[in-house]
Amino acid sequence: MQPLFRPRSRLLVLLAVLALVATACGGNDDPADGEDAGAEEEMDEPSEPLTVYSGRNEELVSWAFDDFTAATGIEVEVRYGDTAELATTILEEGDASPADIYFAQDAGALGALEAEDRLVTLPDDILDRVDANFRAPSGAWTGVTGRARVLAFNTDVLSADEVPDSVFDLTDPEWQGRVGWAPTNGSFQAFVTAMRITDGEDVTREWLEGMLANDPVAFSNNTGAVEGVARGEAEVALVNHYYLYRFLAEDPDFNVDNKLLPGDIGGLVNIAGVGVLSSSDNQDAAFELVRFLLGDEVQTFFGQETDALEFPLVDGIESPELPTLAEIDPPQVDLSRLEDLQGTLELLNDVGALE
Repeated sequence: MQPLFRPRSRLLVLLAVLALVATACGGNDDPADGEDAGAEEEMDEPSEPLTVYSGRNEELVSWAFDDFTAATGIEVEVRYGDTAELATTILEEGDASPADIYFAQDAGALGALEAEDRLVTLPDDILDRVDANFRAPSGAWTGVTGRARVLAFNTDVLSADEVPDSVFDLTDPEWQGRVGWAPTNGSFQAFVTAMRITDGEDVTREWLEGMLANDPVAFSNNTGAVEGVARGEAEVALVNHYYLYRFLAEDPDFNVDNKLLPGDIGGLVNIAGVGVLSSSDNQDAAFELVRFLLGDEVQTFFGQETDALEFPLVDGIESPELPTLAEIDPPQVDLSRLEDLQGTLELLNDVGALE
């Protein structure tokens, strides 16, 4: 038993659907001492301002852009918005897009841009900073931070040993009416997409039908699911790991904990990541910003300094509150393939999960 832890084409249609889905883990869901990889080489002159399209929340990431400007003299102009909507905008703008860098909340949106040849291959020194599991096989994008799927459970009702080790166990009759999920949520849909990739359409359909037969408690998003577990509306819920830490920051005695699912598709680790636009005229400076985001200072901040702790993806940077990625042992999934949301939405509709 693993330890617990506490503290366009077709793509334009796909991304339009993505943008309409209400997600708690979407673009607007979230708020130095080490040597920084991006500051090792100084540029002769500051470049023109970099333009970043960011699906990550301004409160969470704006400090990193400010620090980058202070360290390099390169100004950064940021357009914040929903991850899917910004990806759609980039596709619609084509080569005229002012964006130099796309900072996405999830790998699927990066995969969508990669499929349309809108991203350039990143330099080897950038790619080498991140494990191959958390960047595009083509080198078109890289993860910056990770988030794990877990089972959040009510500690007043269950012990860790009583919580299943696999999402496939949740279809057993004993879990009738005891499980919460958020089928309209983007992170849940990414997880189902990953299950389709690793286990196939038939197995995924069977799992969804088994879940529905067990009368799961539906929530609109991850935050609501964790709150529902705390209130006893469900005993366990399928969520991302970091929602718990937001509640613990306000109440250290919050009656919910997370259960890891090592090796199980239910323990999928998705990423927030970046890519440099092929249409950018400022790619060298853009690469410098990517290096900065993968530097020790930024990685340490995400893993240690926020209420919503995320997994650093650079080797040697760990969070004292989180397990290591090796402990999580996430399933091996080409995260670029998570862009196939349309098939997942069709399946969810077909089985009645979105009704």
